[in-house]
Amino acid sequence: MSPPSPSDAASQAAAGAPRPVVLVTGAARRLGRAVALHLAQAGWDVAVHFHRSADEAQRTCEELRACGARAAAFRADLHDDAQVRALLPQVAQAFGQVDALVNHASMLEHDTAGLLDSDRALQHWRVNTVAPVLLAQALHAHLCAREARGCAVNLLDPKPRSPNPDHLSCTLSRAALREANALLAQALAPVLRVVAVSGVFAPGSPAIDAQRLHALQAPLPPGEARRVAAIADAVLFALRNRALTACELPVEAGRHPQPGARDFAFD
Repeated sequence: MSPPSPSDAASQAAAGAPRPVVLVTGAARRLGRAVALHLAQAGWDVAVHFHRSADEAQRTCEELRACGARAAAFRADLHDDAQVRALLPQVAQAFGQVDALVNHASMLEHDTAGLLDSDRALQHWRVNTVAPVLLAQALHAHLCAREARGCAVNLLDPKPRSPNPDHLSCTLSRAALREANALLAQALAPVLRVVAVSGVFAPGSPAIDAQRLHALQAPLPPGEARRVAAIADAVLFALRNRALTACELPVEAGRHPQPGARDFAFD
């Protein structure tokens, strides 16, 4: 059977039905945390994946429980295929089921064509491309075993559609995930829907601290500084709307990216 939609979660919880369960990777901080909290408020129980941010993951879980959600933190290094493959089964064992996946965790280290080396490129590939595919694969297998339906949401940035030479390894790996979005939707249908949500959200770049991000957002159109909340809402929409798959939802406040000479962090 299909998981309950978030719009029905409150009434189903009142009737004793289980809340749907979502695994959010990189949910301890930044956008991942915002998405996790938004989904908890909409009726989802949340598995919080983290790598090194154990204390922050536990604080996020406390906030999720305050929203009425079940929450637990799960550590996994997304560079390690074995840990990636074990992650979703661990969540399923702890919660009893998994209904959805939000791939937010990513690696972002600066390089250019002149600095690229195979080790750096492969590290980005493992975290940004392979790990989301393996997790979607694991969710599909879990849903098949339950004879259920679910959804995977891949969080992207718009840079592959408006390229510049900065962060070359990251851009290549994210472009591959963007293409994998449609391929996975085809391969794993009808059990698993696969949707991308894109927007600029500065996923942990050391070049973009909170002060720098605020300065970058200041001249943008009204409402753009609240883009994190808008992206979280788009994720909820993707999970709720069962007619969506093999598509990308751009959350750009009407500001379509244009190619530039440098990444927006260095403008």
